[in-house]
Amino acid sequence: MVSLPDDQAAQLEEYRDYLGMLGRLQLDEALAGKVDVSGVVQVTLLEAGRADWKKIDEDERVPWLRRIFANNLLDEIRKFRTQARDVQRELSMQAMEESASRVNQWLAAQQSSPSQRAIRQEQELRLAKALSCLPTAQREAIELHHLKGLPLDEIGQRMNRNKGAVAALIYRGTTRLRELLSKEVG
Repeated sequence: MVSLPDDQAAQLEEYRDYLGMLGRLQLDEALAGKVDVSGVVQVTLLEAGRADWKKIDEDERVPWLRRIFANNLLDEIRKFRTQARDVQRELSMQAMEESASRVNQWLAAQQSSPSQRAIRQEQELRLAKALSCLPTAQREAIELHHLKGLPLDEIGQRMNRNKGAVAALIYRGTTRLRELLSKEVG
């Protein structure tokens, strides 16, 4: 096990919720239950800890961590490809390809100016941290609806709830998110 200085471990830990959120958003339903996103996050943080963290410019840390995370997530998805031997796994290959494609698109996304990128990264970290404070059902409903763009009916099917219950989860979660984010700013 790699032992990190306390300050470096604490700095890396700040990115755990953010990377977890990104991982959940990149995987489709078929892979979400198979890929251990928290394990991929842990591996990413360990790899980042082995690097000379202090030499990486603060503005470049988030993109650097995203690249490491995306590569680790792709590796995890590829493990299922090599294990795909039976018919059911073959049927899910398309889902795996779609997830891998989304990860690649996300990794290759164009960034704007350095200041805009820094602001966006800070907002993403704050959002991920606030989302992690919500009850699981609220967090999942908000991520599926607002971040993945799924309709309420589909979210209801995934979460085994009716459309009204999903809408209520999103409403309560969004209200709580606003509270959490305004406390952080104020």
